[in-house]
Amino acid sequence: MKPKNLKLIARTKDDLRVVSAYLQDAIVNISDIANLEKNKIFLMQLNRFMWEDVEKGVFRKNKRIKSVLKFDNIVKVYSKNISQMEKSKFLDFLTIETIQMPDNNYEMKLVFSGNSMIKVISEVIDVTLDDQGEAWDTKNMPKHRDI
Repeated sequence: MKPKNLKLIARTKDDLRVVSAYLQDAIVNISDIANLEKNKIFLMQLNRFMWEDVEKGVFRKNKRIKSVLKFDNIVKVYSKNISQMEKSKFLDFLTIETIQMPDNNYEMKLVFSGNSMIKVISEVIDVTLDDQGEAWDTKNMPKHRDI
């Protein structure tokens, strides 16, 4: 039986924590990041490590799958230590941090290794994570250093 592709919709901070957990250790090519200002949409395609079977105790080959992360109702996007000129550079996804600002907008920080970050300011939390296509085997399982 073919597994179903993951599709998550986030409307709250708690929902975003779930999305963040599924994205842990995803790899992002800088060329796969787009801010569509006129449409108020921020998009990112990631190669997501599929942790979900590990959580269920199902042991199988390590897999990745292409996923699209979409933010709607965007007001502004900022980045730190990320250059659009470095199209072939990859970022390692760590987490999403979310706060509600005094003006009632939401600040969602996409945090990557190497002190890189994208800050998305939005009117509301309206985020989707949608797997695309078929998963593929990967030899490497992400490793985390003990802190």
